[in-house]
Amino acid sequence: MGVLNVTPDSFSDGGQFLDRDRAVEHGLRMAAEGAAIIDVGAESTRPGAQGVPGDEQVRRAVPVIKALAGQVKVPLSIDTHDPDVARAALDAGPASSTTSRPWRTSGWRPWPQIAQCPWS
Repeated sequence: MGVLNVTPDSFSDGGQFLDRDRAVEHGLRMAAEGAAIIDVGAESTRPGAQGVPGDEQVRRAVPVIKALAGQVKVPLSIDTHDPDVARAALDAGPASSTTSRPWRTSGWRPWPQIAQCPWS
C-alpha cells in the first residue's frame, strides 16, 4: 500500500506532496514500484494535528485522485472521516474510502458507492 499524504504537516513525509504535480508524480512512482493500492490523505492524523475542513481536504485530494485515476491501474482510496470528502473522492474517479477515525455525522455512508468500484 502506498500512502500519499497531501498535507503540509504529514508526519511521514514532512509535507513533500502538498503540491498537486509532486503528489501525482509520487503516486505514479509508487504504482510503478508495485503498490497494490494508493491511499490519499488530505488531513494529518499525527498526534496533536489540527482538523482540516472538508472543503480544504477536497481541494487537496480530489485533483490528485482525478489525475491518478487516469494514469494508474491500481485502486485508489481516500483516507478521511468526513463523508463529504469521501463522496467527492468517489465522484472523482474509481476510489474507495478508508478512515482511522469515526465518521463525522451526516447520515451518509460510502458503502453502496464503494461496492460499485471495479475492484471491490
